[in-house]
Amino acid sequence: MAPAYTHGHHPSVLSAHRWRTVDNSAAYLAGHLRPGMSVLDVGCGPGTITAGLAERVAPGRVVAADAAETVLDEARANTAGLDNVEFAVADVHALDFPDGTFDVVHAHQVLQHVADPVGALREMRRVTRPGGIVAARDVDFGTVVWYPEPPEMAPWVPIYYAVARGNGGEPDAGRRLVSWARSAGFTDVTASSSSWCFSTPEEREWWSESWGGRMVASSVAEHAVEGGHATREELQRIYEGWKAWAAADDGWFSLTHGEIICRA
Repeated sequence: MAPAYTHGHHPSVLSAHRWRTVDNSAAYLAGHLRPGMSVLDVGCGPGTITAGLAERVAPGRVVAADAAETVLDEARANTAGLDNVEFAVADVHALDFPDGTFDVVHAHQVLQHVADPVGALREMRRVTRPGGIVAARDVDFGTVVWYPEPPEMAPWVPIYYAVARGNGGEPDAGRRLVSWARSAGFTDVTASSSSWCFSTPEEREWWSESWGGRMVASSVAEHAVEGGHATREELQRIYEGWKAWAAADDGWFSLTHGEIICRA
């Protein structure tokens, strides 16, 4: 079974999830999509990537799957104008679909959170037709860089590493995707990477509230305190560091994601 989702579904988390689209989060897959394809979007969250996938493969069928029924309610709203999207509560370790059901099985920022990423990839492969595609993209927290560097912000990454790994996840998933895919039995794997960068005043304010906010108000904060990784006071100082970074006219932030296209 997957561990409880480390980030939870606080507004500070969902604001980042709602920003994601095929263009900014699944461009590596977009060129492989064709009208009429069937797609499973594992860990679809609020469905903003799902909507883009559905538009590209219409009239093909897209199934938006997530472990959280409440998030699927939002995905339904965000895909309301599309008639080729279905919804399912699903665990990536045990997908309730027959073998070879889909042309494409996609997971964005999922494998970093699951208990058994290799087993998850095997399961994704099982429900993919022979010759189809399993696609995954995950961040690598070892690539996170920002400027300027308020000292209050410095503990953010070490604390997040402790929280994520303490909850059974792997925050450096991006660099491990190829290894996990090969361990899952894939022999045809194409790897790439891409980054997100936030530097405008609007981007800095939004991103600081998303990540700084979740360090004081989301499940990340709860896990940090309950796991003994940080006190509430330390988390508040990290939030203040994020806000100092956002206020800097020369503020800049970047993080890299690993990506894989695997032929089933």
